[in-house]
Amino acid sequence: MKDLYNNIEVVSLLDPIAVSTTQTITNIDLQGFNSAILLFACGLDASMSASDKIVFVLSHGDDGTTYAAVEDKDILGVTNITAGEILSIDNVNTEDNSLTKIGYVGGKRYLHLVGTVAGTTKPPLFIGLIKGDPEIAPVA
Repeated sequence: MKDLYNNIEVVSLLDPIAVSTTQTITNIDLQGFNSAILLFACGLDASMSASDKIVFVLSHGDDGTTYAAVEDKDILGVTNITAGEILSIDNVNTEDNSLTKIGYVGGKRYLHLVGTVAGTTKPPLFIGLIKGDPEIAPVA
C-alpha cells in the first residue's frame, strides 16, 4: 500500500451547520501543494422547494486580494462553468443528502468561495479541502 496520510492536508472550510445565509470563505491558501479537492457534504433538508438553493462560485488569484472566476480549464468534475459557478445545491438536481468532490487544477495560490443562499433553505452543510501533492513531505 502507498502512504496517502503523509501526502495530504485536510482542512475544514465550513464546519457542519444548517446554512441559511450566504457563506464567504476567502484566502484559501494552497501554498506548498500542487493539487486540491473541494468536498461538499450536504445533508437532507426535506423542506427544500424548487426555489430553494445554494449556488457556489469559486474564484482564484495569486495574491489573496485580486480574484478572477474559475473556468472549465481550472476545474475537474464540473463542465460548462459560467461566472465561476461550480455547484448548485437544490432539490431539483438532488444535490441535497450527497457528497460532491470538485478538483482544482488552476495553478493559483489562493481560492475564494462564496455560497449564495436563495429561498428559505437550511440544509446541513460541510465544506472541506484536501490539499495534495506537497512540495515537502511528509505533511502530517
